[in-house]
Parts: sequence; structure tokens; C-alpha cells
Amino acid sequence: MPKCLLALCALAIASPAYAWGPVGHRVTGAIADRNLSGVARANVQLLLGAEDLAEAATWPDDMKSDPADFWQKQASPWHYVTVREGAAYASADTPPEGDAMTALDRFTAMLRDPAASMDDKRLALRFIVHIIGDLHQPLHAGGGNDRGGNDLKVTWFGRSTNLHSIWDSAMIEQRSLSYSELADWLSRAITPQDVIAWNDRNPDAWIRESIKLRKTIYPSDPALSWDYAYQHRLELDDRLQRAGIRIAAYLNWVFEHPQAQSTSQNAKRK
Repeated sequence: MPKCLLALCALAIASPAYAWGPVGHRVTGAIADRNLSGVARANVQLLLGAEDLAEAATWPDDMKSDPADFWQKQASPWHYVTVREGAAYASADTPPEGDAMTALDRFTAMLRDPAASMDDKRLALRFIVHIIGDLHQPLHAGGGNDRGGNDLKVTWFGRSTNLHSIWDSAMIEQRSLSYSELADWLSRAITPQDVIAWNDRNPDAWIRESIKLRKTIYPSDPALSWDYAYQHRLELDDRLQRAGIRIAAYLNWVFEHPQAQSTSQNAKRK
């Protein structure tokens, strides 16, 4: 392999990650597509046309290269929440621009707003799909001390990277499957009982699950390879599967109950 290509590969692996990688997000979107209600599917098609949820799921990350202030400053913190050790989300540190939870509320209201433009609704839909996926990545509910594992340096089969990147993409890409292949495999393993059990539209519950898993995935040895992948593969698959089912459940609820308040707002009042 040419040296320049090797350098590019190493840079890609070592670069800080922000969310599930493209494959992971597309998997969650593809699973969600299979579980939309008729009403939700029709509304998604009205907004996105031929674009499916797998394509929509990566769009907020794709736009991070846009130099506009909206993408470089305002939207940057909308991919994660901070929940310090021993705390609940209600006491988390939220930046002035908001975080994934506040953004989910904002875009849910926008999607339901009859006065919102089609462009605004399209933006809202793409962000909702993306944010729900992000909240199921355990390091997107970071403890506030290491930027969600970005500061924890590890090696992956001998190459320098960080723990966040391992969960975003390295463990997924190691399987050498396209997103459609992986989505198909994971979808076939989802039972009707799983769909019923995971039909939880409350993001507080998703965050609690991510925090519980987060506490178990920090390695004692920074040299990661087959053993780490084997140890956590089922957990990774579970988060992708749940994210897909919950994207669909959330959109089904949004479009079938257009006057309802956002789930997190309702949860705070209970």
C-alpha cells in the first residue's frame, strides 16, 4: 500500500469521532425504516422523497464540514449529553447551545409545527433520526471527564486511536459488512418480543441504558483487539438494534399524535 494511503488510513483511525460512524447510523436508520407505521412512512416520504432513513441518519454528521456558524458552533453539541458519575441527566452540564436532549425537544416541536417550512421539517426529521442513534452510543452519554472517551488513547490491532472511535466505527467496520448487510442480520435477530420491550420513547431511559453500559466498557489494557471485540459485540449489536426500533417508535408517535408534547418534556413532569 502506498505510504500516502497508509498515512490517510492512520489519520482516519486516530481522528476524534463524534457519533456512530456512517455505517452504524445507516444501520439504525435501515432498521427504523422497517418498523415505521403507515402514517409515519407516508410523512417521511412526503418530507424526504426517495431518501430513506438510512441516508437521512448520517446527514447531520455530513454537514459538519459546512463553514456556516450554525454547523460549526450552534449545532456542534447536539450529538451528546453529559451525565457525570453518580448523577442523573437532570443535573447534567448542558452547554449554552443545548445538547442532544434539548435538540431532540426542539426538533420534535419543529416537526409538529404546522407553520414550519418543509425545509425546517426536513432538517428536524434528519436530526431526530441522528440524535436518537447518538443517544444509544454509550460514550455519547459521557461522564464529562474525557470527552466521551475521545481522550482515552488506545490501540486497535496495533494502530493508535481512542475509545470513542472504537465504539463509533472500529468494531462495526471490523466485520467487513455493508450497512445493509449488517442491518439485515440485526433485523432478522429482532423478535416481536424485542420490539414490544424496546418500544420506549423516553430518551431518559435510553440515556440510563447508555450510562449503565458506559461503566463497563473502559478497558484495563489499552491494547485492544479480538478479545475486546468479542467481549462487547453483543452489546454493540443490542444498541444498534434498540436505536433502530426506537427511531421508528419515536417517529410513529410524532406523526400519529401531532399535538402531543415531546417525550422528554412529558417525562420531566411525571
